[in-house]
Amino acid sequence: MKPLSRPASHPAPALPEEDLVVTNPRTGALVGQVQPSSAEGVAAACRSAAAAGAQWAATSARDRGQALSRCAKALEKQARALAQIQHLETGRAVDEALEGVLAGVATLEQYAQLGPVHRGKSLRGAGIAADYTVQRPRGVVAALTPWNDPVAVACGLIGAALVMGNTVVHKPSERCPHLGQELGRVLAAELPGDVLLTLTGAAATGAALAADSHVRVIAHVGSSATGEKLRLLAATTGAHVIVENGGNDPLVVDDGVDPVWAARQASIGAFSNSGQICTSVERIYVHQGIAEAFLEALEAEAGGINAALSLGPLVDGRLRDHVHRQVQDAVAQGAHATVGGAVPQQLGSHYPATVLRGCTETMAVMQEETFGPVAPVQVVDSFAQGLELAARGRYGLAASVLTGSLLHAQQAVAALDVGTVKINNVFGGAPGGAAQPRRASGAGFGYGPELLDEMSLVTVVHIEPAPEAGP
Repeated sequence: MKPLSRPASHPAPALPEEDLVVTNPRTGALVGQVQPSSAEGVAAACRSAAAAGAQWAATSARDRGQALSRCAKALEKQARALAQIQHLETGRAVDEALEGVLAGVATLEQYAQLGPVHRGKSLRGAGIAADYTVQRPRGVVAALTPWNDPVAVACGLIGAALVMGNTVVHKPSERCPHLGQELGRVLAAELPGDVLLTLTGAAATGAALAADSHVRVIAHVGSSATGEKLRLLAATTGAHVIVENGGNDPLVVDDGVDPVWAARQASIGAFSNSGQICTSVERIYVHQGIAEAFLEALEAEAGGINAALSLGPLVDGRLRDHVHRQVQDAVAQGAHATVGGAVPQQLGSHYPATVLRGCTETMAVMQEETFGPVAPVQVVDSFAQGLELAARGRYGLAASVLTGSLLHAQQAVAALDVGTVKINNVFGGAPGGAAQPRRASGAGFGYGPELLDEMSLVTVVHIEPAPEAGP
């Protein structure tokens, strides 16, 4: 795994970043060391992408779609190799990482088909006059992608941008730079030169990329803190911003549902991928009528996961420290860690599935994103109280509700101002779905067919006949 090579014509005064040192979160062993892109390398990539833009935009939508289809096929051939790199860099199990890579393949195929048939609108005017819209690419897209589902997320942003005629400069997370480099190599081999370029680096590289004057779209999936900085930066450059950021997604468990089934849903939502999913269940409000049975079943779920040693590590020690601080803070304020809650004595950055009883809304674990395998539970007196607490907070990514009442489901949809409300399935959703996060969780459609609109500008054309010339 070699550092990203730079063309000889791009001399490289270094940004103020050290080399990216990646260690295996399962064992602590060195995976590799990658030199970050230089300031000149970032600027040169943006210039090159901008220069390639005119010809790529002039390429027919059909041909762009076919190129994306070739990218999908090439990625599928290399899927297991990329999954192995992700396993080494982020600790995710190979089979789970492979699912993510194949989801990226499917996303590229989706946009390869949707892009060429993406349509404008028309409006009939007076007489034989008419208005219609023409969609044009925005230009250079800066794609800044995360480590927790790196291939699938990157393929979504890259695929939608490319098929609409934009060029892309991609900076993957500094936590999986080798994977980002290899993904870029596989995809770029199927595309014209400089249509897709890959950079490596951490915060300084991302900031330099987003601030470049050639960048017309900043597309970011990651932390709310970074997203806010990018939005402020875009206010000075005029770039369009698409950001999907942090969440503190609630789960409301109604009275009358099967507590064992509800606990299984909560376990899936809180512990899948060790809680390292943007839409993980982060806080739970359970009706007092089933609270004890639900908690006992949830504790059994968490205990079984820990006994089986089936939970993968957190991505690094820094994240584990953050998760453990939130757990300790909750316990100091009166919560009880009935399962887990302690840093294990083993190699790597593992953290156990943890259940917290007796949580209150003042605790950080109930207010902020944890991004770890923690299920904090607050018992509520009524569904209405649970819904009111779930609707609070500065985030607005998603929310889940488990209920047998159609009325309560409808009330939840009305009350929860979030991008996605999921009723009776914490990870439910139809293929091709899209959502708009709110507040600190982001802005814009970050996936689905609607992302094609985010990646384009609309020109309205008005046309009517000229008057005939006089004699």
